[in-house]
Amino acid sequence: MSQPVPPPDENQSDWRLNYFNYFTEVEEHFQRARGTSLFLMSPLDWALLESWKNSGIPLEAVLRGIDAAFDKWRSRKQRTQMVNSIAYCTQAVMKEAQTMADNSAGLTSQGGEVEAPFPIEQVKAHLDKAAAALAALDGYGEIASAVVAIAELVEEHLADPEQLDQRLSALEDKMAAIARTRLSGEDLFQMRRELEFQLKPYRSKMTADQLSRLEKSFLDRKVYEHFSLPRLSLFYIA
Repeated sequence: MSQPVPPPDENQSDWRLNYFNYFTEVEEHFQRARGTSLFLMSPLDWALLESWKNSGIPLEAVLRGIDAAFDKWRSRKQRTQMVNSIAYCTQAVMKEAQTMADNSAGLTSQGGEVEAPFPIEQVKAHLDKAAAALAALDGYGEIASAVVAIAELVEEHLADPEQLDQRLSALEDKMAAIARTRLSGEDLFQMRRELEFQLKPYRSKMTADQLSRLEKSFLDRKVYEHFSLPRLSLFYIA
């Protein structure tokens, strides 16, 4: 993992370049806010970040929300429990995202504002590896072919990295839909049971829509892991 970077200054736009490091940026910022580098994000945390990313919550809103949540926590006279999940920051993150939207100051990935911080060769290697992994699995040949087609025109696609990522995310959704049909009832039960166990302390902090998005993201991640499916999105370039 890369070294922690300073949190974004609202008077600078350098943070845009870190957009495709969304997960790493948030993980490192949360560790700094918590005051420990020993913290490991849970499957729920990763799923929550993915649901925020997919719903267009700006990276800056997440980082500001984390700071606001910890400021509020530290202001309490009694702090009997550590903050052990990014889910604790949900309400603060949503508030920051709404404030940015209201002020029309949210710097999102919309409109081609963001550039991918990795070379074409790295993107092509990522896609080629994913296509090969899918081609080796039964039932994913069509998706593998689609990834190959994108890889062959990767330079053209990278002219708009967000649109490229949307294409890849759509293929991931299709991949997850296929995989879900292959889950046993017991597998799905255990995944939902794990989700409920991790989510229970934070359920009251989320709206029904947020809970629905989080559930989808959590179960999709579990399905990818269960069937050893490769991630296609640019956010998962190693």
